[in-house]
Order: sequence, then C-alpha cells, then structure tokens
Amino acid sequence: MKRKLKSDMEQVSRFSEEEIARRAASDPDALPTDEAFWMRAVRAEHPAKKQNVTIRLSPGVLEFFKRQGPGYQTRINAVLERYVEIQENQIARR
Repeated sequence: MKRKLKSDMEQVSRFSEEEIARRAASDPDALPTDEAFWMRAVRAEHPAKKQNVTIRLSPGVLEFFKRQGPGYQTRINAVLERYVEIQENQIARR
C-alpha cells in the first residue's frame, strides 16, 4: 500500500518572515546566500525532451553500464553529452 505524502504548505503559509528566516538559518542542509550569489545566478533551462532511438553498442560497453545498476541509459547519455561538450570546446578553440 502506498503511503500518501502530506504537505506542510498549510502550516508554512502561517509562518512569519522572521520564523521562516530562523528555521532556514537553523537548517543544516540550507546553504546561505547573499546578494552576490543572486547576482551571479542564472536561470536553468528545462532539458530538451529526449528522443527514442535504436543504437548498437558492443556487449562490453553495455554490460559495463548495466553493472552499475538502474539508470544505465541515463549514464550512457551523460557520457555522450560530456563527449559532445569536449568536442565542441575543441572546435571553438581552433
């Protein structure tokens, strides 16, 4: 049976700005930010939707990625994205 997750938004909506700031400051996972951080911040774009393709890989390559567990196709994609980035950087330097 799936457990239904509860949202704390109703409770949070009743917090004052001071209470929110106090709780954020005491949260060990919250990283402090300052004006300089926000001046350097850039808006992240949603990644393009992936396309389904058929690709032929050598058995050794496929087994290497599958041995690392679920998500092997995502890891293969990440390796290929990094390869493209390196190649584009080399082309741009020429």
